[in-house]
Amino acid sequence: MTPDRPQDREGELFVMEPLDELDETPIDAGSERKPLGFGTWVCLIWLGLIVFSAIFADLLPLADPAKEVTIPRLAPFQSGDALLGADANGRDMLSRVIYGARTSLIIASASVAIGFFVGGFLGLLAGYFRNWAGNALVSLFDILLAIPQLVLALSLVSVLKGDPTNDSGFKLPVVMTIVVALGIVSIPLLARITRASTLSWSQREFVTAARAQGATHGRILFREVLPNVLPAMASIALLGMAIAIVAEGGLAILGASVEAPTSTWGTMISQGKADLQDAPFIVWIPI
Repeated sequence: MTPDRPQDREGELFVMEPLDELDETPIDAGSERKPLGFGTWVCLIWLGLIVFSAIFADLLPLADPAKEVTIPRLAPFQSGDALLGADANGRDMLSRVIYGARTSLIIASASVAIGFFVGGFLGLLAGYFRNWAGNALVSLFDILLAIPQLVLALSLVSVLKGDPTNDSGFKLPVVMTIVVALGIVSIPLLARITRASTLSWSQREFVTAARAQGATHGRILFREVLPNVLPAMASIALLGMAIAIVAEGGLAILGASVEAPTSTWGTMISQGKADLQDAPFIVWIPI
C-alpha cells in the first residue's frame, strides 16, 4: 500500500518544487554602525577641551581669577592680559570661566554620584522586591518628584547651611552643602529609572534560571540584573550632570551658591546681572 501523495482538484499528481537555496548571508551583515557625524565630533572635542582645561587649570598660563588684572568691563579681544575681557571688578574672564568650570564640574559630578549610588541602590531594591517595602520606596520617590526640584534644592541648602549668625552650630562647607542638596534632589530621578529597568530585567529567563538554581537575592541583583541596568543608569547620570550645572546656576541667581573668591558658571552669571546692559558679555561668556 503506497502512501497518499498530494493531488490537485482534478486528481492529477503534482510534484513539489524544490525550495531555493537559503541565503547564508548573516542578517546583520549589511547593517554597519554609522560613523559619528561632524557635529558630534565638534561637540566631543569642545567638551573634552572644557574638561581638560578644568582639570589642568593650575598648569595653564592663566591669571589669578580672584585678582584684578585690567580695567573693569573690558570687552573681549581688546587686551592680551584678558583675552575674553574682564568683569566689573577687572578680573580675567577666561581665567574665571576655566576655574569656574572646575568648580561646576566638581559639584555636578559629586552630586550625581550621590544620586547614582544611593538612587541606583534604592531603585534596584524597589524594582526587584515588589512587596510593601518596594511600594513604600516608590511612594517616597513620587513624593520627592512631586516637589519642584529647584524649591527642594533651595530648601535643603538653607537647612544645611545653618544659621549664619550662630558660629557654634554645625555647618557644612558651601560647596559640600550644594553637592549634598543636589545629590538628594537627583536620588528619586535615578531611582525611578533604575526601578523601571530592574522591573524589566528581573523577569528575563536567565534571572528565572538563577532563581531555580538556588541563587541568593544578592547574587541575582548584583551579578545578573545590575550589569544590564547600568547602561540606562549611566545615560541618565550623564544627563543629570548637565541638569546639576543648570540647577547650581539657579541657586546662584537666588544667592544660595558659592561666594567669592570661589566662582562657578552660575555665580559668574549672577554677578553679571547688574552689567547686562552695559557689558552683556560678562553673562554670555559663561553660558
